[in-house]
Amino acid sequence: MKVLFWGTPVYAVPTLEALLSAGHQIVGVVTQPDRRRGRGKQLMPSAVKARALELGLRVYTPEKIRRDHACQQQLADLGADLSVVVAFGQILPPEVLRQPPLGCWNGHGSLLPRWRGAGPIQWSILEGDAQTGVGVMAMEVGLDTGPVLIQRELEIGLLENAHQLGERLSELTADLMVEALPQIESAGAGAEEERLRRLGVRHQTSEVTYARMLVKSDYQIDWSASALAIHRKVMGLFPGAVTLWNGKRLKLLVTEPLIERLRQELSPLAQDLLGRWPTGGHQAGMVLESCEAGLVVSSSGCPLLIREAQLEGKGRSHGRALVQQLQAKTGDMLG
Repeated sequence: MKVLFWGTPVYAVPTLEALLSAGHQIVGVVTQPDRRRGRGKQLMPSAVKARALELGLRVYTPEKIRRDHACQQQLADLGADLSVVVAFGQILPPEVLRQPPLGCWNGHGSLLPRWRGAGPIQWSILEGDAQTGVGVMAMEVGLDTGPVLIQRELEIGLLENAHQLGERLSELTADLMVEALPQIESAGAGAEEERLRRLGVRHQTSEVTYARMLVKSDYQIDWSASALAIHRKVMGLFPGAVTLWNGKRLKLLVTEPLIERLRQELSPLAQDLLGRWPTGGHQAGMVLESCEAGLVVSSSGCPLLIREAQLEGKGRSHGRALVQQLQAKTGDMLG
């Protein structure tokens, strides 16, 4: 089929590549405009644009597609059978949604209607979900409100961060979209309601949750929280969760909650540390021990093991090297 592809971050690249490998014709790629990134604030293309140009595809970069009527007309003139959208980053207006005869389809990284919105991967970890997944959804004007055609689940590992989970979900999105397109094609064109009925889509009727936009304060570690809540923040907001060490920012990168009931999910190094300290009784944020595995720090309950971190102005370090870099000793305080 002739596909108009919409996407921006690296998460969307595997789907673009998979559609081409499956034999579909990508008539155009729509992505966000180049942005200034890095210390030098150089103008950089999105990951999708960079890959699309390598593949020799036509690229469109509207600042706001809902206001760019000239771009809307250019896209309509491409004659796409359908649009595939993966993490594009803008809401598509009704004029665009109505263009392709087989509809606009979104690969969304959550089990809808849980975690509609822009940060489903982060929030699934932050809230301690045991599972997440990917759904291929028929797009509507509302934010991730459309009916779901197919969906697959993934287990979330205790020690899996948002980047690692995102890579797995990205590959699953690509697989599902390739699986979905022949179904969409076989249902044919026509009135949307009838077309969706033929596809047997599942409408979202259960309890809805929204992945709100993250703000700066979300990234600050609160040592009076539980070890598990702190660990989820480190994993879910990777690599951005921060605390203070002697007045400098310390970015936490790898942690493990020293909780006995989670023993089987912990690393051998963390398992060896279980049960050494009674729950509570220490000031939150206090270093309880410096060891080969890193820093053991008190929380509101069980301790937290910091295995890898990055001090402001320094490189990443882990284990004993982290202890030596911080010159950490029992009784020192974080936060």
